[in-house]
Amino acid sequence: MLPPDHQMHSTPHPTGRTAFFLLIVACVTAVQAAGGRVQLARKYCPGQSIVYVTKVSTNSKINSNPPELKSFFPPMPTNLRLNQQSTVTVSSVHPDGAADVQQRFDKFEIQTDPGALPENIRDAMAQAQQEVTQRMVGQTLTVHYNHDGQLVDFDGADSLFHDIDGPVKEPFMQMLRLYLEQMGGESIYPDHRVKVGEEWTRDLSAQPAKNYAFQVEGKNTLHYSGKTRYQGVKVAIVDYHFENTLTPAAEGLRKGGALPQLEAMGMHLTIQITGKGQGRVLVALDDGRVLQNHSNLHQTLSAVMKGNEGSLGSLLPAEQFPRLEIQSDTEMQVDGSNP
Repeated sequence: MLPPDHQMHSTPHPTGRTAFFLLIVACVTAVQAAGGRVQLARKYCPGQSIVYVTKVSTNSKINSNPPELKSFFPPMPTNLRLNQQSTVTVSSVHPDGAADVQQRFDKFEIQTDPGALPENIRDAMAQAQQEVTQRMVGQTLTVHYNHDGQLVDFDGADSLFHDIDGPVKEPFMQMLRLYLEQMGGESIYPDHRVKVGEEWTRDLSAQPAKNYAFQVEGKNTLHYSGKTRYQGVKVAIVDYHFENTLTPAAEGLRKGGALPQLEAMGMHLTIQITGKGQGRVLVALDDGRVLQNHSNLHQTLSAVMKGNEGSLGSLLPAEQFPRLEIQSDTEMQVDGSNP
């Protein structure tokens, strides 16, 4: 609308005056509408650095029918806690906008609750998490993101964990990947300018990678809720919720030792992991870097063993197929600041 001190100094024809007034209102409205839209895009700059403090908590529950089915799988902790501080620095930017990012761990603490696991497993877990904690501090991963901030791969984890066994390594690797995905802005950015209240979706589909042997299908739905300031930086508030389905690659199961045993018994294993979650992320308006991310994720792993065609196991009713289910809830809080 017109400024309160605005005055007309001429006295045109009433029809012309009305048209002139409507024209001004239309122009001002158009400018306001354009100004209300923002472009959320990741713009990498070599040398750009930020410090993240991260807290992750995962609680799991395991059920099986029959109960003995659990013995086919490696023992795993039901509670996992991660506290870390890391310095993230963009080391190089490629012509297509992709980037290599150095992730240095300044602080790293991982804790698990062994629950009712056998004493030898509890001892192995305690030793493994101590080794991880000592080894991670001061270490650096090289993380590769594409131009949209999606995680492509990361290097350095194999050398850190190659001799760490069993119950800590696998859940930690998955937790680490979740963290790297989220902080790169995985499937956040729209392909157009957005206004307050607008929603958009991003595809979560991905093929198995060398350190994440899962085929992923899913969708992320995002909502631009407005602007605010975070530690003096203008940011966009983006709320999101997502659903995904993960199917593990068979080769990854064979490495764990469970699949060959089942195949030798004339069985085959079908595994699917379904997940859904929600959260809020603060995205810097100048370059799209993620400054804060608080999220919750619920996942259900369902494993069903069926007899191969022609075997006695294939004649069982579907409800009698041996089943295992693992339900997990993960809460992640990440807060960023200048180094």
